[in-house]
Amino acid sequence: MKPPHPDWIVPDWPAPAHVKTFITTRSGGVSVGPHSSFNLGLRADEDPQTVAKNRALLQQHLPQTPRWLRQVHGARVVDADAVTESPDADASVAINSGTVCAVMIADCLPVLFTNHAGTHVAGAHAGWRGLAGGVIANTVQTLKAAGDDPADLMAFIGPGIGPTAFEVGQDVHDAFVSQDAGAQSAFVPHAQGKWLADLFTLARRALNRAGVSQVYGGGLCTYADPARFYSYRRDKLTGRMAAFIWRE
Repeated sequence: MKPPHPDWIVPDWPAPAHVKTFITTRSGGVSVGPHSSFNLGLRADEDPQTVAKNRALLQQHLPQTPRWLRQVHGARVVDADAVTESPDADASVAINSGTVCAVMIADCLPVLFTNHAGTHVAGAHAGWRGLAGGVIANTVQTLKAAGDDPADLMAFIGPGIGPTAFEVGQDVHDAFVSQDAGAQSAFVPHAQGKWLADLFTLARRALNRAGVSQVYGGGLCTYADPARFYSYRRDKLTGRMAAFIWRE
């Protein structure tokens, strides 16, 4: 396998050496126009043949074909080892070596998980709906059912829309504060009936409530860096990046 492209993000966290992760950026592909250049999303309104070329380039950096999900902004977690076609789900967990968990992103957060022994890995797609719906808690619970102690888990939060760019309505504010009064700290009043929401803080709170205290990453804003990141909120017509995690 080739090492990741130099512009891609390799998480800085204390995962075991045999747990491999990277998060793509816009760099390294063949897409042009609003999708330039490394769009991996088949649902991003680009010629599927171009996306296929990018995915072929991606495959040079992975041990197996990623277990792609059909992300629906929900909280369902699937067994990546058993995935054959893209299921409607927003998180996956893998035990087998070489199974690649994949999370597609263009403002929502990718949250990657492993334990200190590196026996399990997982990836979750965490936009506001998924976070409010419990995708983090469900992923941790799935890992717990597989034998993990949440206190032994670590998580890495990848790039997503930042707290100065993510305007939301009262419904989003209430969806979080109604179940976690402390989530108020993640919201700043903005326009009439609007708030600026901090997804990074909301994800950290969800992880902490699920028993995961070792949390890394967070803070890279997709909206604020158009040269490096796709952002659906910023551009509407745009590509998709992806986060990957597997164990060798």
